[in-house]
Amino acid sequence: MKREITIGGIPHTLELERTAETVSFRFDGAGANTASIVPTEPGIYSVLLNSRSYRAAVTRSAQGIAIEIAGRIFEVEIQDPRAPRRNASGLPGEGKQTLIAPMPGKIVRILIAQGDTVEAGQGLIVIEAMKMQNELKALRPGRVVSLAVAEGAAVAAGDVLAIVE
Repeated sequence: MKREITIGGIPHTLELERTAETVSFRFDGAGANTASIVPTEPGIYSVLLNSRSYRAAVTRSAQGIAIEIAGRIFEVEIQDPRAPRRNASGLPGEGKQTLIAPMPGKIVRILIAQGDTVEAGQGLIVIEAMKMQNELKALRPGRVVSLAVAEGAAVAAGDVLAIVE
């Protein structure tokens, strides 16, 4: 799973794959790493990375989460690709709507074309993931200004599918 994160105000890309107690990851496209992460008590984790052990204390903060490791605190904000995006005014349903893939999957149907006018709640694209089909809908009325996928295309979580203005 690919996530856009901000650490201390600086944007980064984090790619993760989890198993029971290990996490394989790439940070900003660098080489792959694997860490063992085990919860030891609520909000406290034992992390084994490159043969070194770390204690990580995780708490909620105003920006997202705060992670304390070896006396240093890292403010981390995680952008969830499934969360509705807001424009600069912070009001949902106004301005440009960027339709993103909420999960990895396959585009099985495109219900609109570039230039089409759409209404709020109208189905735009159908994505299939884990044998289930999900219809992605317009949050507000507008016009499709960009269509970035075709039927049959494989997409990753967070990929831009279309833009409605």
